Amino acid sequence: MGSFDVIVIGGGHAGTEAAAAASRVGARTALVTHSFATVGAMSCNPAIGGLGKGHLVREVDALDGIMGRAADRAGIQFRMLNRRKGPAVRGPRAQADRKLYRAAVQDLLRETPGLAVIEGEADDILVADGRVEGLRLGDGRTLRAGALVITTGTFLRGLIHIGETRTPAGRAGEQPAIGLAVTLERLGLAMGRLKTGTPPRLDGRTIDWGAVDMQAGDDPPTPFSFLTTAITTTQVMCGITRTTPATHRVITDNLHRSAMYSGRIESRGPRYCPSIEDKVVRFRERDGHQIFLEPEGLDDATVYPNGISTSLPEEVQRAIVASILGLGRARIIRPGYAIEYDHVDPRELTPALECRRLPGLFLAGQINGTTGYEEAAGQGLVAGLNAARRAGSADPAILSRTESYIGVMIDDLVTRGVSEPYRMFTSRAEYRLSLRADNADRRLTPRGIALGLVGGTRRAAFEAALARLEDTAAAMRSLALTPSEAERYGLHLNRDGVRRNAHELLARPDVTMAALARIWPELARLDPFVAGQIEIDAKYAAYLGRQQDDIEGVRRDEATAIPPELDVAVIPGLSNEIKDKLIRSQPATLAQAARIDGMTPAALALLLGRIRRFHRDAA
Repeated sequence: MGSFDVIVIGGGHAGTEAAAAASRVGARTALVTHSFATVGAMSCNPAIGGLGKGHLVREVDALDGIMGRAADRAGIQFRMLNRRKGPAVRGPRAQADRKLYRAAVQDLLRETPGLAVIEGEADDILVADGRVEGLRLGDGRTLRAGALVITTGTFLRGLIHIGETRTPAGRAGEQPAIGLAVTLERLGLAMGRLKTGTPPRLDGRTIDWGAVDMQAGDDPPTPFSFLTTAITTTQVMCGITRTTPATHRVITDNLHRSAMYSGRIESRGPRYCPSIEDKVVRFRERDGHQIFLEPEGLDDATVYPNGISTSLPEEVQRAIVASILGLGRARIIRPGYAIEYDHVDPRELTPALECRRLPGLFLAGQINGTTGYEEAAGQGLVAGLNAARRAGSADPAILSRTESYIGVMIDDLVTRGVSEPYRMFTSRAEYRLSLRADNADRRLTPRGIALGLVGGTRRAAFEAALARLEDTAAAMRSLALTPSEAERYGLHLNRDGVRRNAHELLARPDVTMAALARIWPELARLDPFVAGQIEIDAKYAAYLGRQQDDIEGVRRDEATAIPPELDVAVIPGLSNEIKDKLIRSQPATLAQAARIDGMTPAALALLLGRIRRFHRDAA
């Protein structure tokens, strides 16, 4: 039927980023989806970003991905989480209008040159000579390609649970992917089963908004995308309420009817996003749990009650909702449910997200054991980029955990695997002082430019902003005060006679850019991006210097490749356990080997010695 460089299966958050990334680097790309009308759908909560997750969105945007721009067009409430804490752990988040978000994603894909959308069901992977050759659709059509990206979300043998009722589905109202799951098993990939869930949807017109607390967003809102100059969509407030002891009694009395607690579901769900049943069981001492009432759209009365995900029967869900303050008369539009689905053990993949067993096959998103739109988008971008590079016979592009949260996530997945759905947190990044949401563009846009991922518009805007930043930093180093002069402005310095420039003064914890602007009025005219970056850089300068030494050590280890031909089974001194883990994980570098659970410094030394001997023998 057609020939492409890259075929992407699935139009969710991973699939759209994969298709867009492959197209941006010049690959002829096909996006295969059941229906273009559902591309960009937010199947769970209507929000983008958060703690850790917001970093991923900013990084996707820095590499010219689409999620940040779509969120900015659709966002109806923006908040910077952890604003009172340091910049390294702040997380941008936006409540989104579902319809506007879906429309924005579809518009951005339509604007992507070299991208074709094909409606159909992926059924079988075509393989020739041990590598991917194309895809067969459910209706018999065949597509040829040099690389294939699978981003099926929860569709692989998806099974929805509502109480005692089970329904095969990829998400509510959509059929699961059965043929593709069978194909992956036939290829010999190690697979598992995971679970996630969603709360009931409520009719906002039946909520007593006067009985709940209301929360406004930030004013002005902070956009996700470097290219967004202002948020123009109408902003709304969200409600906050809590479960009650009566809620907990309803849940406790009906636990035997929950799919999770009746034994009908055996797979693991996300520990950090538990069902309300889990919360009540695990935290019996609590008399209430917070619930955020999040509007799903400006012209949509549907409300998402974030915090009461459940798989209890529908009539029990009605009793739960009725027991919550402000929701006594709330009508359920659609019941909550749990969904089980197949995933592939991510240790089957290289850091490029390519299957070790089948060159040319790439996986991204929940199929790799992750949860969340943002984790899916980051993987999708990397998989799409590398699929295009595979089709063009180029070496893979790997993002390091020293340079990005995306790199942290992928390294965690392919090195350690998953036992529950993987979610990003700032605590997963060892170098979070330098991997901040605010500097994602400075970290990754130059890399994106070198890879051909970044278009001309972003490149020009970034280079102009970087020039302003460098010019301002240089100018601040020419502004200086003696301790006596500083005293007149209320700045108390050591009386050592040393003149300190504005940048050095800004490094002090008690000095802000606003304080310096009272001394040098020209600093008050700086644009917010430049002022913010200079202040954060100054505050973190001493810490970043020390962290950079650690990063350089990791990068040296990352540069030490483990030859694929190296037989670790014959390395003397290694325990059988370490040998088994190395064989299973197949780390590409010494740094990856170091992060395998149970790896010891002595084992790494033996491995390094064997690598050096291998190269000596080869020479």
